[in-house]
Amino acid sequence: MAGLSRTLGIFGGFVAVVGAAFYPIYFRPLLLPEEYIVSFMFCFPEKEQSINRAGIVQEDIQPAGLKVWSDPFGRK
Repeated sequence: MAGLSRTLGIFGGFVAVVGAAFYPIYFRPLLLPEEYIVSFMFCFPEKEQSINRAGIVQEDIQPAGLKVWSDPFGRK
C-alpha cells in the first residue's frame, strides 16, 4: 500500500509541476489579455506599423523612382 501512495505522490507532483509551468504560458494570457496586448503587437508588426503611420503619405517622404524594398527570403 505504501508503494501505491508513493507512486501516486510522484505522478501527482509531476502533474502539479507541469500545470504550474503551463499556467503562465497558456491560461494567464487568456484570463488577463490587457497585460499581453503590447507583446501581441510585437508578434504582428504590420498592425502596429499601420497604426503608427496613419497620417503619413509615402510619396511625400520617399523620393520618386526608388525601388520599394521587398523581402529577399520571400515570406508569404
